[in-house]
Parts: sequence; structure tokens; C-alpha cells
Amino acid sequence: MRVLIINPNSSVTVTARIDAAAQRAAQPGEEITTIRAQGAPELIVTPEDARRAEMAVVQTLSDWKGPVDGVILASFGDTGLDAVRAQTDRPVVGIAQSAYAMASVLGPRMSIVSFAPSMAEALRKTALGYGHRDHLVAMHMVEGAQWDDPGEIQVALAPQLLDLCQHSARVDGVNSIILGGGPLAGLAAHLQPEVPVPVIDGTTAAIATLRVALSQPPRQGDNHLRQVALG
Repeated sequence: MRVLIINPNSSVTVTARIDAAAQRAAQPGEEITTIRAQGAPELIVTPEDARRAEMAVVQTLSDWKGPVDGVILASFGDTGLDAVRAQTDRPVVGIAQSAYAMASVLGPRMSIVSFAPSMAEALRKTALGYGHRDHLVAMHMVEGAQWDDPGEIQVALAPQLLDLCQHSARVDGVNSIILGGGPLAGLAAHLQPEVPVPVIDGTTAAIATLRVALSQPPRQGDNHLRQVALG
């Protein structure tokens, strides 16, 4: 399985976090390449950021020449998902789509924990868009957080994020907790030993989703790309 992960923001350090999480989740024989969207904002927190990022993702995929069996979009807005699916017949999954799907398998009640209140509306909108209105019972954001490097968010805020996860597990009665936001890639594994319900990492969930998609028998014409040559 040859996977291309596109980080829809342009942060070098966030991309490194995503890649590290992906490589830890890789199984023997899987080749995972993680790249950032050229020309995208460093962090996606506003609708304008999302619009810029989507254009950057589409262009980045168009420019990619390596062989690919599937594509993962590594932002919790699943930024550019529809546009990328229109570019290729390869399976394309988003980390939010995959995280919510995994949470729904674990039980009917889920919560989201993330690093900034400015993320809340976008995270809620994505969850509702995937049909999880009745399952998303709580959202908890770190208040007043500041950072210089988005790639260091999970390190700087790890204690607060752990407190929020423990609070949600204790108070909200959830079956699982989703860590929302690309900068938190890989953090779930570090928090999990101290949280009594499953903590879901979107990158890991997306890789698992792609494995399932690629295990299905190919349909006629699935190896044909409509607009871009991915290998």
C-alpha cells in the first residue's frame, strides 16, 4: 500500500508530526509519504484559511508524480476532500471522516478535545456534516492558548489536553474522545494510558480506513485517473 498524506496547511513542523504518527502506524510493506500543501496557510482556523488550503491541496496533488494507491487529507476540516476525489479514482479519505467513523464504531457517544476555541465551530460543522449530530455530546477546547510554532502545540498543551480528556471521560459519559486538529497528530497514544476511554488519532484512523478501502476488489476502471497521473 503506497499512501500519500497531504497536510492541507503549510507548516513544516505540523507535517513532521503527521508523518511521525503515520510511520508509527504503518505496517510492513506499507509506504507512506507525507507532504505539505504548497501555498497553504500555516494553520487552518478560519473559512478563508480553508479556501486557500483547498486550492493549495488541489495544486499540490496535481504536481505530485510519485506512485500512489490512496490519499489521506490530514486536516480536521477534511480540506479539499471533494475536490481531490474529483481528481483521482484512487481512494481518498480525510482524518476527520475516519476519526468520526471509528468513534461511531466504539459507541454512540463521542466528544472532541482540541487546542483552541476558534477551532470549535469548524470541528462541529464537520462532525454534523458526517451525520454525527446525535453522537457528538461535548466539545472541550483549551482556553487562552498561545503558540509560535504550530508543530509545538501538542507539546506545550499536553497537560491541558490531558485534563480535558480526563474530564470528558469522567463527566460526559462518552465511549470515545477524538483529538481534533492536525497539530495533535500522534498525541493520542501518549495520552491514552491516563484516559479510561479510547482516544482517537485522526491520522491513525485514516490509515486504517484506507487499508479497508484498498482491500476491496478493484472495480473496472479504478486504475484510471480522470485528471492527474499518480503513478
